[in-house]
Amino acid sequence: MSTSNTTAVPEAKGALDRFKFEVANELGVPLTDGYNGNLTSKQNGSVGGYMVKKMIEAQERQMSGNSQMSGTTMR
Repeated sequence: MSTSNTTAVPEAKGALDRFKFEVANELGVPLTDGYNGNLTSKQNGSVGGYMVKKMIEAQERQMSGNSQMSGTTMR
């Protein structure tokens, strides 16, 4: 298994980037397009962690047959 920071499905990169900015906005993290070295590890980690939580919730809903998502949506 690779640990590099690459997208497993390159076609999803744009959607993941939009999702990242939606989550950052929802959490109040001032994420910008470009350099974000001014953000703390806690801020960056909260965005990534919340993204994973939302993706797991969406997958669980899909597996249960309920495809509706609450809150942030993945497009």
